[in-house]
This record gives sequence, C-alpha cells and structure tokens, in this order.
Amino acid sequence: MADGKETLSGNVGLMRALGGRQWFVMRDLTRSNALRPAYLLLEQMGVKNFTPMTWKIFVRNGVGQRRYVPVIHDLLFVYETREALDLIVGSVATLQYRFLRNAYMTPMTVSNDDMERFIVAVEGDVAPRYYRPEEITPAMYNRRIRIIGGRLNGYEGCLLTTRGSKVKRVIVELPSLLVAAVEVKPEYIQLI
Repeated sequence: MADGKETLSGNVGLMRALGGRQWFVMRDLTRSNALRPAYLLLEQMGVKNFTPMTWKIFVRNGVGQRRYVPVIHDLLFVYETREALDLIVGSVATLQYRFLRNAYMTPMTVSNDDMERFIVAVEGDVAPRYYRPEEITPAMYNRRIRIIGGRLNGYEGCLLTTRGSKVKRVIVELPSLLVAAVEVKPEYIQLI
C-alpha cells in the first residue's frame, strides 16, 4: 500500500512539473460524518484544494459541540493538472469530477483569478454567509462598490442589501456555483 501511495505521489509531482494547473470543481462522495473526507485526504497528499467551511453546532447526547465543517459537503475545488487529477480520481473511489451540462465529459473549472479572489475574501472573514446563485435577487445587490484599503483592496462588486442588517457585506461570486457575502468596514466602501 505504501508503494502505491509513493508511486501516485511521484506521478502527481511529474504531472505538476509539466504545468497546466487549474481549479477543478469536484464532488466528494463520502458521508458527511466521514473521518477522512476528500479535502483532508488531498491535503495529506500535498494537493492544493479549497472547501468553503463554516461553524455549525451539533448536539450529541444533550451536549452541543461546535465544529468547522464544509458548507456543502460534496463541493470541493482542486488546483491541479487534469492528468495528475485523473490519477488521483482513479485511486480514490469517493472523488469525482463535476461535469458541465450538455458537454460530453468536460469537467467544470473555475478561472484562477475568480478562485483566488474568492479564497482571499472568504478566508479573511470570520463568518462569511453563503448562498446559492438563485437565492440572490436583483433587489439584494443593487449598489456597485469599490473597496479602497483592507484585505480586499481594489475589489469591485455589489453591496449585499439585507433587511434589518447593520453590517455591510460585499458579494463575492463563483459564477453559477456559489455566492459568498463577506463583511466590509464602511470606511473602505466607495460607491461607483
């Protein structure tokens, strides 16, 4: 078993050296209570990946436990070459590509710029809010803004408008996949 893992790691390293890495949208088929979900397995293999995480409270035997868990359990983004990722998918039975609709065997990808911006925004916020793209209505993002200063300096986007909220949040989107709303201090906001 150890020889197989060393061979797989060596092959993945060779594929990386050839270049062409991009963000692939993947599916994790493990159960939500699995001890080794795909994102942890890929981290152990040294493969760069990202899973949007959130804090949730689970009650077990009357005692609440706070755990950091994926927002959508089966959603995973992996930064790798297609060839190297094919080797990994072939060896891990619970990892699959997400494919585009109406395009035969074409895996879903996210542009490097969109993904990096999304990761920076989400990891810099203590409690980002996540939405499906269809949950965001035009009335919720009617003001275009530019952020001047802070961790999102230079980012242009839309300000999320939610009724009764005193917190200013900017929308960061992965087109047709996931939307995150991250908190921004009012002094960094410039209306466009």
